[in-house]
Parts: sequence; C-alpha cells; structure tokens
Amino acid sequence: MRYNYAPMNSLLQVEQLSRSFGAVTAVADVSFTVERGEILGFLGPNGAGKSTTMKMLSGNLAPGAGQILVDGFDLLDQPCQAKACIGYLPEQPPVYRELTVDEYLDYCARLNRIERARIKDAVAMAKERCGLTSVGRRLIGNLSKGYQQRVGIAQAIIHVPALVILDEPTVGLDPIQIREIRALIRELGQEHSVILSTHILPEVQAVCDRVQIIDKGALVYSDTIAGLDQRMQSSSILLAMHKPPAEQVLLSIAGVLSVDAVSDEHYRIHFDPQCNPAQQLVEASVSGNWCLYELVPERMSLEQVFVDITCTDHAHAEEPKELAE
Repeated sequence: MRYNYAPMNSLLQVEQLSRSFGAVTAVADVSFTVERGEILGFLGPNGAGKSTTMKMLSGNLAPGAGQILVDGFDLLDQPCQAKACIGYLPEQPPVYRELTVDEYLDYCARLNRIERARIKDAVAMAKERCGLTSVGRRLIGNLSKGYQQRVGIAQAIIHVPALVILDEPTVGLDPIQIREIRALIRELGQEHSVILSTHILPEVQAVCDRVQIIDKGALVYSDTIAGLDQRMQSSSILLAMHKPPAEQVLLSIAGVLSVDAVSDEHYRIHFDPQCNPAQQLVEASVSGNWCLYELVPERMSLEQVFVDITCTDHAHAEEPKELAE
C-alpha cells in the first residue's frame, strides 16, 4: 500500500512505518518528517526501536508497512535514487581495519559511483571535513576509536548526500572524543540534514534543532529544542521558613496548585507555570512574619523530563495499530 503526500519542502517523509520480528513489534506506526538543513535528535532508551528505525530509513531493512520518501524518491520503489541521497553510519562503523584511511575512502567513493576523475577530490574533502587529513596513510586498525568514528562519518558523507543518518555515533568514546564528534555533527548540519539516533540525553541538547522520543516502538514526543527547554522550566519552588504558616494559607496564594511538606521548615510549592507565585510568597512572608530564609526555583532535569515522557505520555498514548497481514 502507498500513501499520497501533500507537496512539502521536507527532505525526508516517513508515513506509518512499522516493523515486527515474529510476535515482537519493534516499530509501530511511526510518522515524521525531516526538513532540509535540520538536525533531528532521535532519542529513546535502549531497545526502544531506534536502530531498527535507522536501518529502515537507510534502506538496510525492509519495513513491514509504511512508506519512506527521500527527496521525493520512494525508498522501496526507487531504491537507487533514494539511497544516493543518504549517508549512513551504523552503530558499528563499517570500516576495514586492514586498509589505510585513503584506501578505504577510495573504495567507498567507488561504491557510491563517484566518477573516477572526481574520486581524489571527494576523498580529500571528506578527510578534511572529518579531521582525517593527517592520518590518510595510517591503517584504520591502528587508529583510536574516535578516529575510527571519524572514518565512519567520512564514508557516510563522501558522496555529499542530502541526508546523513548517524546511529549512536559517540558510544564508547571518551569525553574529549565526544566533544569533537559533536562539533563535527554541528558542522555537518550546515550542509546536510542530519538524523542523530542516541540514548544520550545531553547529546540532543548540544547539537540538535528538534527532538523526537521513541519508546516501545512508538513516537511519544516531538518538539523543538526550545520546546523541550520550556518543558524543563520550573513548576515548583522550595521554601524554607522558620515560622511557616498553615498549608491552607499557602494554597490560598494565586497560582499555587499544591503544597508538600518536606520537613518542619521546608515546603515544596507546585504552581501553574503561567502564574509564578514567587513574588506573592515573598510579600506574604513579610506581612505574615514567616521568617522566610530560602526560596529556590526547582528546574526539572532532562533525565526527569525523559522519564516523565516515556513513562507517562506513552502510558496514555493510543495503542499501536496492528500491522496489516
């Protein structure tokens, strides 16, 4: 079955993508788009369906149902044209350790059918963009894991694809290597659309324009990074008072939704984000002689937001549709 799309400027259009392995549904009815020049963070816990989705988007795994359009080409009906628009780095970089960097990238250029006269320039450009110019003659097996990841990214961009798909590109790297790969991904986003699949939460905040969260095979969240930051904004205040009032007094202040007594002097105030009661609490403390000595806005961590989304939003989401037989 095929689906008809309204005209869009999206580079990638995914509609009702599903895949099962026997009785296990790995991906269920997933739909989304990637705009030109956008870095999309594809986030989810281990086993959520990220890698299965990436394999289907790259053409390495056939979907059980659904449609994938890359720059207008159907990945199933027009695989050569669609795959020419895609660069893919799987979770395990597909490098040949017994080859030098130059030999391997020359081989990748020929696999991507780059004209013979252009191969030398294509290899040189990929090495320059990935910081590999100085190691071209070294065996890949003798490089650090960080440099091997760079080689993997270089093979993914050597044919200058419109869409680059990176599956867990920083797993196993040290902090310095992670920073270098993140900087490289940001640079790629200036000329390519990028899908970054990861379970590392700060990675998405560091490099992406938009984030999607997948859990148990279903998309449970999609928003811009600004929207994610807004979700993390404070919606509670921790108060410390030597002479606290009755909880009912605190509840009577505009915007206060609930009050939790943390200790005899400490209270957590949950409030409506549209009506922050901090100023009213300070004024009430002065007039009521509460002896307020601490007022701390509490901000949700990204980990808390992630757990909240995957454990709460998914619980209330519509059950995935059964795959068509």
